[in-house]
Amino acid sequence: MEKVIHWPIIKKSYGYVTRLVDGKTQILVFQHPVKEAGIQIPKGTVKHGELPVDAVKREMEEETGLIDFTDIQYLIDDFWENDDGVIHHRYFYRLNIDETQDEWNYEPTGGGAEDGKVFRYFWVTPDDGKLLIRGHADYFRLI
Repeated sequence: MEKVIHWPIIKKSYGYVTRLVDGKTQILVFQHPVKEAGIQIPKGTVKHGELPVDAVKREMEEETGLIDFTDIQYLIDDFWENDDGVIHHRYFYRLNIDETQDEWNYEPTGGGAEDGKVFRYFWVTPDDGKLLIRGHADYFRLI
């Protein structure tokens, strides 16, 4: 009889934070201070008992410092294999904001692996998806 292996599935909420500038949509990204981590969108792990939509709002506030989202829209969810082989149940949301800063640095407040790191935030267009690390621009087309 074959042995069945149950791999853990980690829930992650991804935030496409967007703004309009001169009628064009821009998406918030950050440069991670660890060069190999590359350019990413803000995201985070859904806590036990937490809804993915609540996790994305919490994570966006903790990772970016932004708080005044005018609208949060569910886009899609999927199952994705991370580079370490762990399966992630990814939930993608679009969060609209009226942010006017073009660029800023922010030290995430959620603790953990990001503690003490400073992220450099800036905006890209949906056409710039190739600049991001694997998996982060997968649903730019839905924006």
